[in-house]
Amino acid sequence: MAYPSASSALWNWLIDAPVPAREIRAALAAVLGRPVAAFGVGNPGELPTGTVHCDVWVGGGDFPVRVDCYAAPVEPAESAVAAAFARRLGRACLLPDDTLDPGRHLLAQPDATIRPVHVKITEGEDGDDYSQLRLCTPTDPWCRDWARYGPSRWAPGAVITTRAAA
Repeated sequence: MAYPSASSALWNWLIDAPVPAREIRAALAAVLGRPVAAFGVGNPGELPTGTVHCDVWVGGGDFPVRVDCYAAPVEPAESAVAAAFARRLGRACLLPDDTLDPGRHLLAQPDATIRPVHVKITEGEDGDDYSQLRLCTPTDPWCRDWARYGPSRWAPGAVITTRAAA
């Protein structure tokens, strides 16, 4: 098996409603334009070069579907891929932002917008549960000192519209 290299990434996303794993992998393959295989299925040495390995599982909370992608491409940017993915599935998708705040994420929506948000993370039976989503805005007291976790290109209140290929 070829192990991920510096030219590959690891993505951990959450989806706001149940979606069959095969639909998730098909949407990801369509957006990326490369093969996506279920994690741990088949002989990795026989998979086409550039295959992304995708594990899908269900937990609890408001974003119950977990999508873990291994050997994902570095380009295009993860946020752009997530926006296209959310648009294609018609579901909201939560992904980590570029700070060290565990409760701050990016929300990619089906309209191809991306914005910073906060979620409450609690321990569930099948891993962490993400719930109580609220927008990260300059008027939110928690967000006023948002830079405490490090610089971010996603300022409170930012709304980025991507040209999400679908």
